[in-house]
Parts: sequence; C-alpha cells; structure tokens
Amino acid sequence: MATLLKNVTNSICHAFNALQQNRDGFVSKSKLKVLTANVATLLDLYGVERGLDHFRSTATLNFEHYRYYLAQEVFAGVSNELPLAALRNYETKIDEVCWLVCRMNFPANDQYYTEDAVYKLFRIFCLVADLSTDATEPNRYAVKIHPMEALIIIKHLLNALGLNYDGDGKYDYLRTSDQSLEFGELLEMLRFKNYDKVNDYRESICEAIGDMYQTLIEDVIKKGYLFRRGYVLPTFREYFFVLQPCELSYYKHPADREVCGTIVLDSRFMVKPAGNPSSGKQEKVQRFTLVSGDRTYELGTPDHKTRLQWIAALQLAITYSTGREGFQRDTVNRRKQQREAEQRRRREEEQLRSQHLRRLEETHVQLEREKQARLAAESQARQYEAVAREDSRRVAELEDVKLCLEKMLEDEIQAKRDEEIVRALQARVLAEEWEKREELEQLQAEQKSLLEQERQKRMEFEHRQQENEQKLFEAEGMLRQLEEERKRLDRELKLARQKIQLSEDNKGIVEAKLQAMSPTYRTSAGEFMIRRTQSFVAADRPVLVAGTRSSHRFS
Repeated sequence: MATLLKNVTNSICHAFNALQQNRDGFVSKSKLKVLTANVATLLDLYGVERGLDHFRSTATLNFEHYRYYLAQEVFAGVSNELPLAALRNYETKIDEVCWLVCRMNFPANDQYYTEDAVYKLFRIFCLVADLSTDATEPNRYAVKIHPMEALIIIKHLLNALGLNYDGDGKYDYLRTSDQSLEFGELLEMLRFKNYDKVNDYRESICEAIGDMYQTLIEDVIKKGYLFRRGYVLPTFREYFFVLQPCELSYYKHPADREVCGTIVLDSRFMVKPAGNPSSGKQEKVQRFTLVSGDRTYELGTPDHKTRLQWIAALQLAITYSTGREGFQRDTVNRRKQQREAEQRRRREEEQLRSQHLRRLEETHVQLEREKQARLAAESQARQYEAVAREDSRRVAELEDVKLCLEKMLEDEIQAKRDEEIVRALQARVLAEEWEKREELEQLQAEQKSLLEQERQKRMEFEHRQQENEQKLFEAEGMLRQLEEERKRLDRELKLARQKIQLSEDNKGIVEAKLQAMSPTYRTSAGEFMIRRTQSFVAADRPVLVAGTRSSHRFS
C-alpha cells in the first residue's frame, strides 16, 4: 500500500541507518531480513524476507533498493481500502519496531526526558521530517526536519511549559535558515538547558510532549469538555471529549484510560446547531446536534464561541473521516507544499530578478554600444568631411599636376628622341667595350697563370727556407755543443796548468832541499848535474845558476 509505506518510510530509514556498520549507506541482507520479517509479521505476512536472498546479486543493499523491495514484496499485499484507524494502527506498530532498532542511537532517561517522551518525539519527527540524500554520497539517505517545522515544535513545547517564546529570540535564526536538522540535533535543541530550573521541568516537558503527540500522531483535532444528553435520562452530563478524524470519544476525566463511549464518524454525519426554545429564555448550554441517518447525538457547550469551534472541528473531522491521510499529516503536507511553493516562488523571483538584471545589463550594454556607434558615426562624419576637403585640395593639385605632366610628357618625348640617339651611341660604345672586355679577360687569364706560377715558386721558396731554417737550427745546436766542449776543454787545460804549476813548485822545493843536503861541486860533473836538473825545468821559468841559487839561499 503506497500510503502506508510513505507514512512509515522515515522511521524505516532510521532503522536502516541504525543497522549500517560502516556508515557507507549499505546494510547486509542478513540484518535486513530480520527487520523485514518483523515488519511483515505486523502486516500478517510471513516468509517475505526470504525473497531478499534472490533480490539483486549483492550481499548488501542501499536504502533505495530496500524501499523498492518493501514496496513490491511487503506493502503491495496490504489493501488500499484500509480505514484511517487501521492505517494509524499499522503505522504505530511499525514505528515501534523501527524505534526498537534505532533507539540506542538516541539516549534517554536523563534529567530532561523519559524514554517514552523520546519515542513520542521520534514519531513526531518522522511525521514532519523529509527523506533526503547526501550530496557527496548518493547511497546515504537521511531523515531531516525543516527549520520551520522545528520552530513549530519548539514554540509548542515552550508555550506548554508556560514560557514566553515571543520574548526569546534564541531560535529566530530558524526562520531564515535552510539547514535541515536530524533527529539527534533536534533532540539536543529541545533539551532547553536554559529553562531546566523550572519546577517539575521533566514532568512538565514530558506532559507537553504527550499533548503534542496526541495532537500530531493520534490526530486529535480538538479536545475539551462538552455536555451530552443521555438516552435514558434526558439531561446533559459533562464529559471530556477527544475528536479525531474517524471518531469522537468521551471520558469522565482527561486522565482516564477507560472510554465511556465512542461515536464513529463517517461522511453521513452532519453537524447542526440547535435552535433556542420558543420561550425565549437564555439557556446555560449552547446546544448542537450530530446527525447520522436516524441517529442523533445532542451535545452542548457553555458558550457560543466554544460551540462554533466544536462545530467547525466536527465538520473538519467528518471531512477527513473518509480520507487516507489524517488531518495533521495533511496539514504537514500542506505546509511542505507551501514551503515548496514558496521556494519555487523565490526561485522564480530570483530568475525574474536575474533576467531583469540581465536585461538591464543588456540594455546598458546596448546603450553603450549605441553611444559608441553615435560617437563613431560623428567621428566618421568628421573624417568624411576632412576627406572631402582633402579630395578637393587633391583635385586642384591634380589639375596642376596634369598640366605639369603634359609639359613633362612633351619633354619626355623629346627626351626619348634624344635617348634613341644616345642609345645608338651607347650601342657602339658597348661594342667597343665588349672587345675591350674580351682583351681584359685574356689578360686576366694570363695574369692568373702567372700568379699560379709565382705561387708555386713562392711555395718552393718557402719549403727551401724552412729546410735552411732547420739546418740553421741544427747548426746552432752543434755550435752550442762545440762551445760547451771548448769551455770544458778550457777548464781541463786550466786544471792541467794548475797541476803543472803545483808540480813545478814542489819540484823547486825538492831541489832546494837536495842542494841543502849535498855539497856543491864545481867540477864538470857538477855542472853537468845542474844542467841535467835544469833540463826538467819548464821553458817559461827562469833558469838559476847553481852558484847563484846557492848564494842566494845561504845569504
């Protein structure tokens, strides 16, 4: 059934997200089979979870695949003709199963809320929230509430606590915010930490949540005290009535669980205000009747204003008694449609504004272009005027030039005649020049031959010069060697002379010693001995006579 699946999609999505292990948007089929079996059991369907094994070839499913499977295999077997009460009963059971799966993600039983209050807030959240995908991860689905819906819930709870919402601007940013909230964020926002000093805060907030739960989830259109005329005793007795789209229940006291009676509403019921009695007396009870065929229920209120409110509420309940959606869900859908229409209107206004700005920009650009074109046309016109003036001046100049050219043409004709004469002379001179050129070319060839011979001779001369230089270099080397040899021989000769001188000196000393040791004989033999000794004296040394040497020695 499309309506039932649509109403419980948000709670099923919460359960699906709670079963995720890696937070990647996929859940294993084994976990989904357990959830599917529990949901199907509530719908009196059995064994449908086994079809998950054959649904797609993967071991995991994202929420879009799982929702498609539920629509085709589970909710398709639910009748589309279910009354509103049965539909609400199924929604309650399925929401309870989903809450059991995901409640560990939302801790309760603290100083602010009981677990039952958190569950009721969860169902309220699922009613007013929207299913959306993550822009970065298309496989991940999240249930988020619009800031305006969150503001409605906050305002309702603060007013129920007796606090002045209008005097506190803490939540005014939600009116202009586009950032949707998840259930955990809404739950944290609803803790009202600034007001927890109020007496019996926990009981008061839980009671306010319960009242809002009755209004939104149990679809209570109106509740309050009414008078009802009995059948046996035709007197008015006061009861506490609770009006829903499909029924009108009444209790002895608001806290009672036991119902005193229920009037099942359908499209055949009609609400009629009862007329005043003919006596004209003002009655304490403002009566009205609820008529269905042959059955009439007579009710009353203490004042006329309350009677009008109850008549309007009963007519509204009768209108929704045959529908497939309750009053509160329809109200939420209308608010969503209004927001969507407002968003579309804003987008259209933004588009119109952008189009208007674009048109203004285009008009401005066009005006600028026209301005530039006008300036360009004026400039071009001025240029054309200047060109016209210049053309007139050039025409006058051209006339003058024409006259000059005609005169020059005559001169040119005369010049051509003269040129022909000159050309004939040039032809003759050219012939002569050609003959001279041939002679010069012959002389040039001879000069080239002579130059080649000179080059050969110069190369031979350079070769000979290189050989002579090589020989000169070798001769210089030999001369240096001979010079070194001469110097060496001079040194040896000098050493030899030094040795000879030394030996002569030693010899003189020896002879002197010998003469001193032996007597001098003047015999011929003695003279012979002196001469014999002198023969060993060098020629360049003076020869001393023995007598003279002796006399010189003994003197």
